Amino acid sequence: MRALFSVSDKRGVVDFARQLRESGWEIVATGGTMKLLQDSGIEVINISQVTGFPEICDGRVKTLHPKVHGGLLAQRNNPEHLAALRSNEIEFIDLVCVNLYPFAQTIGKEGITMEEAVENIDIGGPSMLRSAAKNWQDVTVVCNPDNYPSIIEEIRHSGNTTPQTRLKLSAEAYTHTAEYDMKIAAYMRNQAGLSEKLFLDYDLVEPLRYGENPHQSAKFYRRSTPVPYSTAFAQQLNGKELSYNNIQDSNAALEIVREFREPFCVGVKHLNPCGAAIGSSAAECWQKTLEADPVSIYGGIVATNCEIDAQTATMMKDVFLEIIIAPHFSPEALRILCTKKNLRLLEVDMTPTDDTEQNIVSVTGGLLVQDADNKTVEVVADMCVTDTKPSADELRDLNFGLKIVKHIKSNAICVVRDGATLGIGAGQTNRIGSAEIALRQAHSKGATQNLVLASDAFFPFDDCVELASKMGVTAIVQPGGSIHDDDSVRKANEKGISMMMTGTRHFKH
Repeated sequence: MRALFSVSDKRGVVDFARQLRESGWEIVATGGTMKLLQDSGIEVINISQVTGFPEICDGRVKTLHPKVHGGLLAQRNNPEHLAALRSNEIEFIDLVCVNLYPFAQTIGKEGITMEEAVENIDIGGPSMLRSAAKNWQDVTVVCNPDNYPSIIEEIRHSGNTTPQTRLKLSAEAYTHTAEYDMKIAAYMRNQAGLSEKLFLDYDLVEPLRYGENPHQSAKFYRRSTPVPYSTAFAQQLNGKELSYNNIQDSNAALEIVREFREPFCVGVKHLNPCGAAIGSSAAECWQKTLEADPVSIYGGIVATNCEIDAQTATMMKDVFLEIIIAPHFSPEALRILCTKKNLRLLEVDMTPTDDTEQNIVSVTGGLLVQDADNKTVEVVADMCVTDTKPSADELRDLNFGLKIVKHIKSNAICVVRDGATLGIGAGQTNRIGSAEIALRQAHSKGATQNLVLASDAFFPFDDCVELASKMGVTAIVQPGGSIHDDDSVRKANEKGISMMMTGTRHFKH
């Protein structure tokens, strides 16, 4: 039995090759792999001895040869194939251990030129993997070092791998080459300025119990590279498995948390914030968030950018929550919260980043792709379009409200005061309807004066300003852009309200 080795990722390859030799296999290898195995005391045949041809073109050509691919592709039960191998003095290759030049890692480095990237495009490796994978009934193809132990175990037990294992390994090899080619194609198309194709690379995290509803099946996938503020890469410390809706809501919560650098907490229900606050500590943020809407928070998801300490955990414990998300939980907090066996605790990397993610949304027969709305302009005094100017406290609340309202389903209105939400109007078919909901919520808490209102999009008419003036609003932030902006400004001046126009809309459908 003969095995061919040519690996870039050399994890475990020496032990794998040694154990194959101990099982009576002959080892053929290329360049650096051959040297590594020889230096480790393993008997190895140089690939050039097999092909009768030297490696040329700086190693670009070494395995693209009939004596390699004939040995891989020949079917053992086909007399014509066997005769062709005999007449051309070609020997079978029964196992291929190959992984590919690190193209993705190379282009991920700073300052890499296109020439350097292209030199890390493997040609011979994918060809050998595909040949071996095609002939899986006779050839074992190995591209993942994690599979070495199980393969050795089978070979020790029966002298070769089982057909079932070879089929599985064939599928893995084709997946590996497909992902590899996809990354190359995406890179080269970007270099060439082509954009007609979208390549997606996501791995299965786990099948979910069901989707949004029990009659819908669902699975959870994640991208290959970790990113901060991601439920997909969270570490679950307690509780039952996440559901489809849990994951959606957790993502919505993390998108809001990433807006803030100061201590912050938010509660989320059905993708909308139901309470949010800044404060001096995790405990204060949580208390203000709870007070913002103690009814809606029931069964909700809470996320904070602060460590959950024992004090905060004690305060949270008596409220029914589905999930608590934080960058860290103290040992004491875990001891307190883990007594609730179903409460999911997620520890998430919240390293600040300026990277722009893309939002991908499926529609029937297609996908919509856009840059994430992760840039929020700072509300400054120069944005004021009214005679009345905002105070320093109002300006702070205007900034806070804007960061929240952009994450509420449109039409969106958020009413805040003292760094906490008091009322949220979401998803109404007209803006005045959302304003009425948000302001009624604020008044139900006894907040009737010195309120700040944020809107995700412009006011089409002055009715929202009129209502706001009656309900104790003293400052408004909105993007502007309506043909009736002058009417809203005139109404704000009439009522003594300061109004800021940012010029940036934040629709969230």
